[in-house]
Amino acid sequence: MTIQDRVKDVDAVESRIEDLCAKRGLRMTEPRRVIARVLSAAEDHPDAEALYDRVKEVDPTISMATIYRTMKLFEEMDIVSKRDFGDGRARYEPQSGPDDHHHHMIDVETGEVLEFYNQELEDLKKRIARDLGFELVDHHLELFGIRRKKQH
Repeated sequence: MTIQDRVKDVDAVESRIEDLCAKRGLRMTEPRRVIARVLSAAEDHPDAEALYDRVKEVDPTISMATIYRTMKLFEEMDIVSKRDFGDGRARYEPQSGPDDHHHHMIDVETGEVLEFYNQELEDLKKRIARDLGFELVDHHLELFGIRRKKQH
């Protein structure tokens, strides 16, 4: 499926990013709308250059500078999260809501990023915070590893 097809699918329903923009009172220009929909349709964690390549397929008039300004604005307004997966590139994903909380496991050899959720880990983080006299209000977790080869 091409990015145009995924964005057309997203066109039918307002994207999560557009919804967050509206809730935060951000005016949605057409370039912002396209960027929001392309990022919402992403099945990975694109950096600015990858996002630009995808956006150009939908609207070739949007510049790289517009991508950078929009992502900075989205980040400042807590609409997207910027992540560092150890490859020197800032990656983006829509801000997690209570129903889509997850962490990242990054393969340092291939750069593959897997999202995961583990209830035991969630409970442990809360217990550690409580034991140290804190109430946990936020956290980010990226684990880095090398995928073991499957043994037959």
